Amino acid sequence: MNIIVCIKQVPETTEVRINPETNTLIRDGVKSIINPFDMYAIEEGVRLKERFGGKVTVLTMGPPQAESVLRDAIAVGADEGILVCDRAFAGSDTWATSYTLSGAIKKIGAFDLIICGKQASDGDTAQVGPGISTHLDIPQVTYVKKIEEVSTEGGSASGGKGTMRVERMMEEGYEIIETPLPALFTVVKEINEPRIPSLKGMMRAKSAKIAVLTQKELNLDPQAIGLCGSPTQVVKIFTPPQRTGGQMLSGDNQEVADKLVELLKLEIS
Repeated sequence: MNIIVCIKQVPETTEVRINPETNTLIRDGVKSIINPFDMYAIEEGVRLKERFGGKVTVLTMGPPQAESVLRDAIAVGADEGILVCDRAFAGSDTWATSYTLSGAIKKIGAFDLIICGKQASDGDTAQVGPGISTHLDIPQVTYVKKIEEVSTEGGSASGGKGTMRVERMMEEGYEIIETPLPALFTVVKEINEPRIPSLKGMMRAKSAKIAVLTQKELNLDPQAIGLCGSPTQVVKIFTPPQRTGGQMLSGDNQEVADKLVELLKLEIS
């Protein structure tokens, strides 16, 4: 089973700085980590490989320093890492990012499954995974909490069609969905418990060769990448003013309710 896991490098700190000219995140000089939700995607990919064989390729788009998160993924069991890196990709929104990553996946070749974390901690849009599936025209299942059954007979890497049955988390309960392969899943943290890297894994990651794909190799539409290809533009970023006033209501439930009603009457009048 050939599995591609898409991950993102995100700031470890909550003190995020914004470039006032481009309204994009300033990543230089900020310690970064693998997006926490992507750790569950990596772990699930490695578990599937351990059950069915094959290969796990980890893919990320970002500046040169994003290579570090690919090595972190290799340390916990991924087989190889690919960095999509070019100044032409800078400033991409979720649509341009998903287009670029789908181009890189086409370059990689045959695959059975793409796994993404449900969302990134620095954007919280949950749009890139579904965007990739749209560009590749493959089925997607979001918020996957459990993979119940896998049929890999004649998987897509060999020209056949496998299937997977999964549980998809809902606000109340879950859905059971069966989908043909190749497909894309976005996973939630309930799906597994990520492993800690072993010493052997860390040594392998340190010496691993990270492939780099640029715009030259991918030959994507220049009007569909980076800021030019981003239909959503951040016009302004600002910190909202701190709220002032207000009061705490004390007493038992009935007393608090009575006081609240009186305050609402005064507000309306």
